[in-house]
Amino acid sequence: MAEGLLNSLYGNRYEAYSAGTEPSVVNAHAIQVMSEFSIDISKHRSKSAKEFIEQEFDYVITVCDHAKKTCPFFPGGKKRLHKSFEDPASYKGNEADTLSVFRQVRDEMKDWFITVLEMITSSILELNLQDRSDNIDLRNDIVSGYGDRSKRSG
Repeated sequence: MAEGLLNSLYGNRYEAYSAGTEPSVVNAHAIQVMSEFSIDISKHRSKSAKEFIEQEFDYVITVCDHAKKTCPFFPGGKKRLHKSFEDPASYKGNEADTLSVFRQVRDEMKDWFITVLEMITSSILELNLQDRSDNIDLRNDIVSGYGDRSKRSG
């Protein structure tokens, strides 16, 4: 759900990848609740974090305590963020209750991603503006830029 949410919300600014320490299959309940937001994750696949071990990322986001503990170091990650969410796939209940848990986690993740990524984007813009004002006397013809396609795995 994390990859689908992040790419849907911020695909124009960031590129998100999702991977786990114990990949399996994309949960049918996750597919269903994401489709309620018109986000199709039915073609996504469960990936291992090992697939991305050689890749560099601006941010590595972990969204469960198990991943935080079992993947304490990701060599390609410049910065690491963590927020623990309930694992909806571990919930045992009837169909309606299970979907409710998946919706709750989806909504909590969405709210947290919006808050955190708006702060990151705002910080990047402030740094960019500061960089521009610091350099304006020295090189009026050079515009300082920043890479805004950050990559995350979580």
